[in-house]
Amino acid sequence: EVQLVESGGGSVQAGGSLILSCTASGDTDSQMCMAWFRQRRGQEREGIAAIGSDGRMFYADSVKGRFTISQDNAKKILYLQMNSLKPDDSAIYFCAAAARWWVRGPNDLLPELFGYWGQGTEVTVSS
Repeated sequence: EVQLVESGGGSVQAGGSLILSCTASGDTDSQMCMAWFRQRRGQEREGIAAIGSDGRMFYADSVKGRFTISQDNAKKILYLQMNSLKPDDSAIYFCAAAARWWVRGPNDLLPELFGYWGQGTEVTVSS
């Protein structure tokens, strides 16, 4: 079993930055695929960034060039650096994990493919 706990959400003005963290514990290993999803109000959960089991990173077009995913394997912490935030980025952000998974495109970053989830942290971007 893997436990994930997100932190770092909050309120920021458009153009600002936030960094989210996700601390993993339990039965984790270096082969896990780690990802960030978000769910805007009234919309489905969408995958926005991932580090696959091979270490390759993937970004959704909506965040490419503005968000950066990274991880500290020793501390088992996943990060999401979010820059140039827009009101449309307002959502609940979730950390997720899957064992031995590779993300090559958006169809590999669907919520149903990830078995472990954090509770979410809310980000609000005001204009």
